Amino acid sequence: MSTFETKNFGVVSCPSDALIQFPSGLPGFEECREFVALQFADSKPLIFLQSLEDPALCFITLPVLAIEPAYRLQLDAETLALVGFPRDRQPRIGAEALCLAIVSLEETGPTANLLAPVVVNVANLKAAQAVSADSGYSHQHALLAQETAVCS
Repeated sequence: MSTFETKNFGVVSCPSDALIQFPSGLPGFEECREFVALQFADSKPLIFLQSLEDPALCFITLPVLAIEPAYRLQLDAETLALVGFPRDRQPRIGAEALCLAIVSLEETGPTANLLAPVVVNVANLKAAQAVSADSGYSHQHALLAQETAVCS
């Protein structure tokens, strides 16, 4: 069992075999390669990707299927190889891959990055942020419907 300090959650313990490895880091955070996925009953379905190298670095994520039930994962050959998936087919979300959208807070409301999800191979816990430029998904998918003013 590994114990580590976090800025937002205090001291957290997790099994050593539950650590997620990002062989190339995350864009903008290439030096941070070890994370743990934290989920709490009172904030489901949110999953917090907590860095083990930087106690202040934590990404708020949601499973892509919670946002878009028909989500189509499209990984390029380089990403498939990086995280250890067979190159001849796309991994199945849930069975083979944990697929998470990073959540951002914008002035217009929260958004999720469906264009570049974090993909974790559940068999070996290797992960990458997979940019799929031709997928048709947005990096700012609105999570709340826009409210419209109604005048009477």
